[in-house]
Amino acid sequence: MRERTRRRRRDIQKQFSLRRYRLKAEALDMIENFPDEDIELLLNRLQQESRSSTLDVETIRNVIEEAATDESTTSVYSLAVIDNVFLVPKFRYDVVNKRFIEHESNLPVHGEASAKTYIYRERFRLLSQRVSRADSFSRPVFDADMLQYKKREISSIQSLAVEMGKKWVMGLILQMEDGHFYLEDLSASVEIDLSKAKITTGFFTENTIILAQGEMHNGIFQVIACGFPPLEDRDKTLRIHRDNDFFGCGRPTKHEMIRLADLDRLPVNDTFVILSEIWLDDEEVLGKLETVLHRFESVETVPSLFVFMGNFCSRPCNLSFGSYSSLRQQFGKLGRMIGNHPKLKANSRFLFIPGPHDAGPSTVLPRCGLPEYLTEELREVIPNAIFSSNPCRVKFDNKEIVFFRQDLLYRMSRSCLITPSSEETTDPFEHLVSTLIHQSHLCPLPLLVQPIIWNYDHCLKLYPTPHTIVLGDKSEQKDCRIGGAKCFNPGSFSTDSTYVVYRPSTQEIDTRPFRQQT
Repeated sequence: MRERTRRRRRDIQKQFSLRRYRLKAEALDMIENFPDEDIELLLNRLQQESRSSTLDVETIRNVIEEAATDESTTSVYSLAVIDNVFLVPKFRYDVVNKRFIEHESNLPVHGEASAKTYIYRERFRLLSQRVSRADSFSRPVFDADMLQYKKREISSIQSLAVEMGKKWVMGLILQMEDGHFYLEDLSASVEIDLSKAKITTGFFTENTIILAQGEMHNGIFQVIACGFPPLEDRDKTLRIHRDNDFFGCGRPTKHEMIRLADLDRLPVNDTFVILSEIWLDDEEVLGKLETVLHRFESVETVPSLFVFMGNFCSRPCNLSFGSYSSLRQQFGKLGRMIGNHPKLKANSRFLFIPGPHDAGPSTVLPRCGLPEYLTEELREVIPNAIFSSNPCRVKFDNKEIVFFRQDLLYRMSRSCLITPSSEETTDPFEHLVSTLIHQSHLCPLPLLVQPIIWNYDHCLKLYPTPHTIVLGDKSEQKDCRIGGAKCFNPGSFSTDSTYVVYRPSTQEIDTRPFRQQT
C-alpha cells in the first residue's frame, strides 16, 4: 500500500512538472486522492490563468472554486511542454528479450569513454530492431519461403569474409583512414566503395546507418545499391512498445485515452505561432514582431502558444561578445511588448528555444535553456514564459511535436559523401527530413562536426516518429510530409520576414510571408 501511494504521488508530481508547476507538500496531500480526470481538468484550468509556478493549498482551492462557478470556460485540451529535454527517459534495447529497458540511475554530463561507443551501438540496435519487422527484410519462419516471397536477408559484415556473392549488410558509415570509408556493424567492419552505388533520397554522411547491397572484390565491399533503414508506421511501433514512454510526457491513463479519442472527432481552433531567428538587438525586427503580436491580439481566439526560436541576437554570443547587459534589456523590452497585449498575456503561453549562437555554456547538443540573467526582466512581466532546452518536446493532447533549432541543412549537405539522388526529389529540405526520420535522430552528423553529450544522445532521438518536427533553420521556409510526419522550417523572421501559424490538431500550417499577413 505504501509503495502504491508513493508511486501515485510521484506520477502526480510529474504531471504538474511537465506543465511547469511545482506542488507544495500540503497541496499534493490535498489532491492525492483526486480521480485522474479531475487532475487533468485542474491542470487545464491552471493553464488558462497566469498563476505562479509554485502551487499551494490556497491556490488549488481557489482554482477549484472558480472552475465550479464557471465550468464553460474550462478547456478540454491539454498542453505539456518538456522544457528540459535532459529529463527525457533513456532506454537501451535488450536484444535477448527484444524489448527496451529504461535506464533508472542519474546520468553524468561528462561520460566515460565507453559512453561514446554506447551512442553508436544503441543507434544501430534501435534501427536494427525496426528493420527486423520490415516486410522486405523480416526473415520467414521457413527458409523455403525466402524464394516464394523474395525476402532479403541481412548478413553480418563478419560473414562477408567467407560468404560469396551479392549480400545485404547494415552498418554505420565511418572514415577510419583519410579518404577510405568503412561500414561497421556489431560484428566487424569492412572497407566500402560507394562510387557506383545507386542511392535513395537523403544525405549520406559519416555516422549515418545504411542498408547496402553489394559483393566483395579484393577485400573491398563494392556497393551496388544502398539506402536508409525502412520506416515503420508510428502506430505499429507504439503497439509493440506500448509500455515505454519514449517521448517523456507519461503514459496516458485509460480515461485520457477515451477523452483523446473523443477529441479527435471534434473541430479544434488552437494554433501555435512559430518564429525563428528573432534578433532583439534589431529595431526593425522588433517592429515587425510588434505587428505580429498586434495582429493576433485582435483575433477572436488567440493562439495557445507562441514559439520563439533563436538566435536572439544578430551577432554570436561567444567569448568576444560584450553586450550581455544590453541583450538582457532587450529581453525585458520584449516582455513589456508582450505585456502590452493583455489577451495574449492572459491566454497564450510563450516558449523560448535557444539557437546555435545564443548565450550558453557551449555549442554541444542538447543545449540547456537561456541563462536566467538574460531573461530575468522578461520573467517579471510574463511569469508563465517557458525557457526550454534545445531540442524541446511539446505534447498537445495526443499530438507529439519536436522543436529543434540548428542550421542543419547547410551542414548536412556539406558533409555528404555522395551527391544526393535526384530521382525522387531535388529539394534539399526533403533530403534532410528524409535523413532525420529514417535515422530516427535529429543530428546524425559526425561528432567532430557537431559535438553531442554522450550520455544524452537519446534526447535527440525521433523514435517513435513524432507527429510533427519543426526544424528552425536560417535557410528558406519549407514544409513537407514524410513517413506520416509533418516537417517544416518556419524560415528566418529577421532576414526573410517569414513565420508559421500551425494548427496541431490537423497538422495544417500557414506559411505566408509576413508582408502578406499585415
